[in-house]
Amino acid sequence: MINGRFGEIGELFFEIDLVAADDERFPIEVLLDTGFTTGWLALDTQDCLSLGVGDD
Repeated sequence: MINGRFGEIGELFFEIDLVAADDERFPIEVLLDTGFTTGWLALDTQDCLSLGVGDD
């Protein structure tokens, strides 16, 4: 599971580690671009049900 946060207009930020060839890790915050920072996000029925949203 990934923990993240939402920005001011609904963008999703979370942290990942970039791993160098020598195994050194560089944690950085990244933005997941869903294309849905405003408006509605469409989800499959099965995904909604797994989140506990909607009729079952």
